[in-house]
Amino acid sequence: MKVAVYSQYYSGKSFKSFEDLISVLRKNDAEIYIEASFYEHINSEIKALDSTHTFSELNDSYDLLISVGGDGTILRAVTYVRDFSIPIVGINTGRLGFLATIQTDDIEVAIEHILNGNYKTSERTLLSVETHPKNNDLQETNFALNEIAVSRKNTTSMIRVETHLNDEYLTSYWADGLIVATPTGSTGYSLSCGGPVITPQANSFVLTPIAPHNLNARPLVIPDDTIVQLKVDGREDQHLMSLDSRIVTLSNATLITIKKANFKIKMVELLNESFLDTLRKKMLWGEDKRN
Repeated sequence: MKVAVYSQYYSGKSFKSFEDLISVLRKNDAEIYIEASFYEHINSEIKALDSTHTFSELNDSYDLLISVGGDGTILRAVTYVRDFSIPIVGINTGRLGFLATIQTDDIEVAIEHILNGNYKTSERTLLSVETHPKNNDLQETNFALNEIAVSRKNTTSMIRVETHLNDEYLTSYWADGLIVATPTGSTGYSLSCGGPVITPQANSFVLTPIAPHNLNARPLVIPDDTIVQLKVDGREDQHLMSLDSRIVTLSNATLITIKKANFKIKMVELLNESFLDTLRKKMLWGEDKRN
């Protein structure tokens, strides 16, 4: 198999997990490609990288991408995978690790299962965004796996987010911002702001206001074929828009159009794993001593 390895952190835990991963990939005769900037960072520390290769961009010749880190590392790895349909799996060296499901003690067994084809994939919907006028920072990576959010910038005052769904006016949120989340992102920022958990197979998005001053503003679940248009107003002339962990600054005159991306991401799951199983284990869903 031709395997890409991506990481962005260089801590003791990540370093040990990376070494364990390279070891099991070598043992199974995988063709190993390491992201170039990470390779440069660790090359002097790990002597056993002689037969590995590097990549700066991916293409559809890769069979698998392995992310070493937390969920944020996977979100950045998605920007390399794009629409190439390369399955992604994450080794969790972060904290919660809702997307990065392989624990550090299970690396060898889990990776061998995957290399032998003993896994399933879960297709995840993404969001795409367009702005008018166009923003140059969004030309290459105008998509997000978790969420797209608008928020205030250099002010402690609320902003007003005028929101249209399929060209029909919904409301103007007075809040610190507004999140448009996918089912995958429903367990992230949106959940922290009171949004619902949505299973990955649901054809839905959720609008979740951030600290709304409208007391009757609640998260709203919408079909994923809805086109969402946002326009921000406030005391400052600019606001922020985030695509997962990537942030751009936009003028308040910008019209933001968010819709379902025209491709999906394939997340690798071991055969004994499921979303509901992860929900119980990682988020202690419905935890009760009586159960």
